[in-house]
Amino acid sequence: MHAIEHIYIDGVFVTPHGNERFELFNPATEEVIGTVRLADAEDARRAIAAAKRAFSTFSRTTIDERIALLQRMHDAVAAHEDDLFTAIREEYGAPVSRGRWMTGHASSVFLDAIATLREFDFERRMGSSTVMMQAVGVAGLITPWNSDAGFICGKLAAAIAAGCTAVIKPSEMSALQTRIVTEALHEAGAPAGVFNIVTGRGDVVGVEIVASPDVSKISFTGSTAVGKGILRAGADTLKRVTLELGGKSPSVVLDDADFAHVVPLTIMAGFNNSGQACIAGSRILVPRSRLAEFEAMAKDAVEAVVSGDPNDPATTVGPMVSEKQWQRVQGYIRKGIEEGARLLAGGEGRPDGHARGWLVRPTLFTGVRNDMTIAREEIFGPVLSIIAYDDEEDAIAIANDTPYGLQAYVFSTDTSRARRVASRIDAGRVMVNTLAHDPKAPFGGFKQSGLGREYGCFGLEAYLEPKAILGL
Repeated sequence: MHAIEHIYIDGVFVTPHGNERFELFNPATEEVIGTVRLADAEDARRAIAAAKRAFSTFSRTTIDERIALLQRMHDAVAAHEDDLFTAIREEYGAPVSRGRWMTGHASSVFLDAIATLREFDFERRMGSSTVMMQAVGVAGLITPWNSDAGFICGKLAAAIAAGCTAVIKPSEMSALQTRIVTEALHEAGAPAGVFNIVTGRGDVVGVEIVASPDVSKISFTGSTAVGKGILRAGADTLKRVTLELGGKSPSVVLDDADFAHVVPLTIMAGFNNSGQACIAGSRILVPRSRLAEFEAMAKDAVEAVVSGDPNDPATTVGPMVSEKQWQRVQGYIRKGIEEGARLLAGGEGRPDGHARGWLVRPTLFTGVRNDMTIAREEIFGPVLSIIAYDDEEDAIAIANDTPYGLQAYVFSTDTSRARRVASRIDAGRVMVNTLAHDPKAPFGGFKQSGLGREYGCFGLEAYLEPKAILGL
């Protein structure tokens, strides 16, 4: 049993002022594997004060000094990859293949920040003025459970590259990963107060961070509903806010696509991170003229997907993170059936052979209209919907008929046609014939998928304010 008793404030591990205990579960077995003592509002205030003190000095560090710190952080997190890999499987249930990518991503984001920092121009001549990019201040970084270590490190790397200090509130459901990452970052030897990590509830610690006048910037990844609340609360102090929120991403399969190549990619896009991903391609748009062909191939592909033990190399879909999330996904599957969608694969309940664990049967619906609940709302589980379209214009209209706009996918053998379609889809990222991540490209959403961007120069600028100096 794990017992996590400390948070990290002002360069040291401390016992929280808060005394609430939160149970940690293994989602593959449903067993309690430990507890974490949660921070409270007083802890958040102490962390903010430490970050504020550190900012006055850290904001004046040189680019070379920040690069050196980022390199040390990369090295320290990379040295803990095996421990992090174990924790990701144990408390989140990520399959082996996905877990390895997640551990590597947690360290690589520091190298990505270094590459951006080396190319970034902090001082520019514009007209007769000099424009200097200045660190915005203390950053509040609020991260979710579906990629805890990666979000902590990614947001922190951008803040440090800009010269900001940070108070991080990770998900309480990911306390094992948080502890390992915190221990690694401590080994990197950052000045006291540059980063502070306070694990606690969003309605306690998160609220305190968002309300504090000493926090100038918020970067939040999570649900659209919570993001709207953060935006409203941050308005009182005019905080700079970056929100990476929900998605209902379309995978647009054009009528010239090679289905043998595309069908596996659309299934992978939808079941990425066990479906617990804001970028999941959960709406698969297929030409009506080739619908039956796609349905047959997709049915076979989904039925071949293994939902099971995260430690089994054959598993590609792991358990949902909690019983609550499992029940949520089951409810959406029932709703799809009730609203008239036709079940091609999967359905309610656990996969055959599994009596325990929050495992979902990989599920594929067809006959889905874009006004159905399963096509409108973010399910956050391995549930995909095939939606038929008549022509290219119809496909674009359906793709854009959503309150979200985080990511989209376009598949075609005609590159110029794919580019044309991609240019008309309202999404922050459009992947054309690929699922590859580009750390230099901006990431963020249109519409209710968020505000602002992360990664690359756009992500760095989110932590900076331009200051014009005239008369020199």
